[in-house]
Amino acid sequence: MEQVVEMTDLDAAHEIFSAAYSRLRLNGGKERSHSWMASRTLGPIRFDRVRGSIGLNATGDPLRNYVFGHLDAGRVEHSTGGDDRFLLPGDVFLTAPPDRPFRAAIDDPDVSMVVLDQKVVNEFADDVRFEGFRPLSRCAGAAWRSTCVHLRDEVLPVFEEHPLVVANATRLLVATTLATFPNNALVESPGERRDAHPRSLRRAMAFIESNAAKDITAADIARAARVSIRAIQLAFRRHLDMTPMAYLRRVRLSCAHEDLRAANGSVTAIAVRWGYARSSVFAAHYRAAYGVSPSQTLRSG
Repeated sequence: MEQVVEMTDLDAAHEIFSAAYSRLRLNGGKERSHSWMASRTLGPIRFDRVRGSIGLNATGDPLRNYVFGHLDAGRVEHSTGGDDRFLLPGDVFLTAPPDRPFRAAIDDPDVSMVVLDQKVVNEFADDVRFEGFRPLSRCAGAAWRSTCVHLRDEVLPVFEEHPLVVANATRLLVATTLATFPNNALVESPGERRDAHPRSLRRAMAFIESNAAKDITAADIARAARVSIRAIQLAFRRHLDMTPMAYLRRVRLSCAHEDLRAANGSVTAIAVRWGYARSSVFAAHYRAAYGVSPSQTLRSG
């Protein structure tokens, strides 16, 4: 459910922003301001949107979380350790490292932000660190923004009570973020390459097949295989030419196939049960795997 807070002066803005991000110290701003902050939560991820007539300059303690965003209107400036970043409408950004103080200035913004906890990011790889504040390319930034808007405005309002859909949406957003901003997630050590052997893969596959109905992560799969996240990702790439999460999606699609054959619900209900927010995407994946539509399998069951 969306929560909207109205801020009618700088004192209110200071209180709301300090509670949402980190303790701030305001250095000035417009005497008259009127703005809104809307928040939605998707599992461990929070979507914020700030818009209105407000101008302020502030310094802040470390954010504790990663705060990514895209600016639709107005002006935003961030500074960390002497690195000044001036943002204009259309820009996609990382605010600051979560462990370093920062300075910020905003002027009449319409800015959307995504707050990610380090633990959520580490479900994809061990000790992930983002190493840049800008997207790898304009195209990557546009894809990231499109994913955020889709999840915030289309998936979350409809499917927030469906755990596997929320889990899949969370993984999609984190994976897209890792593909968009520079980070160390793809660096492999010799030990991880050595651990990427068939025994690890078999343990991981067995865990996935036994737990496909649960919200499991790459970190869960790696623990079950008794190797690091990067090692199990490398094992899946080396031996199956896919990621652990892609294998999980394939197993869930197989489970959906069995539900359709047993007429265990409607196509839409079965799609949602196995983590698909959109029936059209489920139908496309199903047809690619089985050569018929889900409804055909349901009717013949």
